[in-house]
Amino acid sequence: MNAEKTSDPSLSRDDVQVLEKLTEAYAKIRKELGKVIVGQQLVVEQLMIAIFAQGHCLLEGVPGLAKTLMVSTLAKTLKLSFNRIQFTPDLMPSDIVGTEVIQEDKASGKREFKFLQGPVFANIILADEINRTPPKTQAALLEAMQEKQVTIGGVRNVLPAPFFVLATQNPIEQEGTYMLPEAQQDRFMFKVFVEYPNYDEEFKIAETTTSQVSNEVESVLSGEEILQLQQLVRRVPVASHVIHYALRLVRATRVLEPGCPDFVKESVSWGAGPRGVQYLILGAKARAILEGRSYVKTEDIAAVARPVLRHRVITNFNAESQGVTSDVVINRLLKELPERASGDEVAPELAPVIAKS
Repeated sequence: MNAEKTSDPSLSRDDVQVLEKLTEAYAKIRKELGKVIVGQQLVVEQLMIAIFAQGHCLLEGVPGLAKTLMVSTLAKTLKLSFNRIQFTPDLMPSDIVGTEVIQEDKASGKREFKFLQGPVFANIILADEINRTPPKTQAALLEAMQEKQVTIGGVRNVLPAPFFVLATQNPIEQEGTYMLPEAQQDRFMFKVFVEYPNYDEEFKIAETTTSQVSNEVESVLSGEEILQLQQLVRRVPVASHVIHYALRLVRATRVLEPGCPDFVKESVSWGAGPRGVQYLILGAKARAILEGRSYVKTEDIAAVARPVLRHRVITNFNAESQGVTSDVVINRLLKELPERASGDEVAPELAPVIAKS
């Protein structure tokens, strides 16, 4: 896609410092991850976009591609509390969110319920192999992911901020697994595919992991700094034609929408909802900031379209029988959908690069 030519208006001194801090931190985090993780640059970028856009991320890939190691190493580069939850068929909801127990006050002799927090009470949650546990236990994360809280016994318990769920699942293990319901998949901002490394990357993996090389990872950002950077991402202005582009892209996936392309009607059962538009714009904002820009381009929307939409566009039997995946549909939409349409408003000049909240 052609880059948008948008003027870069003046920034306030504070905003410039925050923007520079984020781009520097991003480069340092990638460097620290590179000490442990070989390759997977796109996956790392998408993970960072999700974090700074306040979204959750679902990583899918075959066993042995260092999905768990990637998430745990990323947690080490951030000065945040981290818990790993290994999802198994016998895992119960209380094993995730916590439970109430009866405790006796030794002084008064009275008994009362006390809530014992589960592992979900941390800044970063690694939900390892989330598809290996039944839907009842998977659903224990729904309120936490959406509302950033857990309700036990009618009492709301607020989770620490920032809060992220980074989940992994293996696509080839079918026996004893439970697919995430579409409603829960929709809670994830991104669904990221972790691919096999190329030849040179696999050579380096084989060389470094079979020797005594040990690399310590340094912490780069604190929780307070991450919250500040998340606010910066939210304040990034978006031109109206960029929002229109995101809207047209999402609405083109809905088979009942007027003007829906014929190839979408032939291949798709259900398209993306409004949350798809929201995450497209938030992801594009975070990507722009990570690249040191203070405005969003349509190519930012296109760059995050696949991880945002692939789990929101549900293909039908006809598509599956022909090997047409949601990524194939999205790629064709990106290729055929114009960046601008006649009904779009003219993009105004972005007076402040960072809009005041």
